[in-house]
Amino acid sequence: MEQIHPQLKNFIIDYCSKYKVQRVDVENLSQDTSIDLDLDIFDIEIDLFIDEFAEHFKIDATRFTWYKYGYPTGSAKVNMLKMLFGYKRRWVKQLAEHWYTPKLRVRTLQSAMQTGKLL
Repeated sequence: MEQIHPQLKNFIIDYCSKYKVQRVDVENLSQDTSIDLDLDIFDIEIDLFIDEFAEHFKIDATRFTWYKYGYPTGSAKVNMLKMLFGYKRRWVKQLAEHWYTPKLRVRTLQSAMQTGKLL
């Protein structure tokens, strides 16, 4: 499995602590980590996240659109599941992904860092 660029990893950790999104499990942060499902960044917060990401890494996000991914809105069922059982158990993650399809993954951000464009 490919590793996350250290600067991207630090950006995600700093963003989550700055906006008190949630504590990031640094050991489990990978390219398959979902921004909306795993990190709980969705709705208006996801737009702020994308803007700060583009500004921080000087990425061209002018052509970025949610039509490709679907706008992340979160899920009340998934939030209840996380609250009751936590999110570290494998079966909880599988059930959460069954109920809510992740929209944006770290892999997309890392690709944008390499190309200079967020598409």
